[in-house]
Amino acid sequence: MFKRNLFFLISISVSFNSLSQMTINLYRSEIPNSKPSVDAEKKEQVDGITLISHITRPTVTVFFPEKEKANGTAVIICPGGGYAVNAFSHEGTDVALKFRELGIVAVVLKYRLPDDETMITKETGPLQDAQQAIKIVREHAQEWSVHPDRVGIMGFSAGGHLASTAGTHFENSFIDNPQRTNLRPDFMVLIYPVISFQESIGHLGSRERLLGITPSIEKIEWYSNEKHISKNTPPAFLLHASDDETVKADNSILFYQNLKKNNVSAELHIYQNGGHGFGMNNPTTSDRWMDRLTNWMDANGWLKK
Repeated sequence: MFKRNLFFLISISVSFNSLSQMTINLYRSEIPNSKPSVDAEKKEQVDGITLISHITRPTVTVFFPEKEKANGTAVIICPGGGYAVNAFSHEGTDVALKFRELGIVAVVLKYRLPDDETMITKETGPLQDAQQAIKIVREHAQEWSVHPDRVGIMGFSAGGHLASTAGTHFENSFIDNPQRTNLRPDFMVLIYPVISFQESIGHLGSRERLLGITPSIEKIEWYSNEKHISKNTPPAFLLHASDDETVKADNSILFYQNLKKNNVSAELHIYQNGGHGFGMNNPTTSDRWMDRLTNWMDANGWLKK
């Protein structure tokens, strides 16, 4: 009897886990804009952080809240890593678990990393994956108990560049979209984001990884997302630290200023200290920025059932 009950409990646990979290391939069949290549994906732990490199087969890992908590909002999370790796844990799954507590469906995107050996046009690969993630969430909205008009995108560092690219270039579709699914995120959450590729404030390491060593002026302009804000750009929450020496806080400030010029709702928080890459917890302050984000989402109705 004990063994039978134990087996039943294990079965319930497995069933619950399978419903609360799942990983699916981003594309059902052929991955667009890719060259034939060996799967060389590598996962390693560095200072307690899971880093994934050489990504050529993108996925989304979906975290579902408890049914009683679910409020119908979804957030796609793009980890940072300078377009060289995905910092998958502290800028991905750790954040997803917090969102799940808030009743949000959290979708961690493992996006392709630009590489001329594995991609036909390397600068469009990550954006294709972000657009495909938005498409997947909206097309599974009913199944996943998500309101299709409450799908946001979030990004850290270079993941913030990817998220803001998706949020400013949504009228340009880079994926197969026969159903004309809306690719515009409903809001953006940008945490110490790379926004600009301009020489003065841009993170040149991310620019080089995405566009190459000597990109054209046209590509620099197109991927400097502060230059592509309009009245239709989604509302944004931005967070940075003043002493960030890796990605200057001017990225967030300039993006915020241009949002306001276009009458787009936005909220900006800048810490005195914190540097870059602190994930959910800035060690220089007792303040928790996730609380600020929760308040912003609540004020905009994204936490209401």
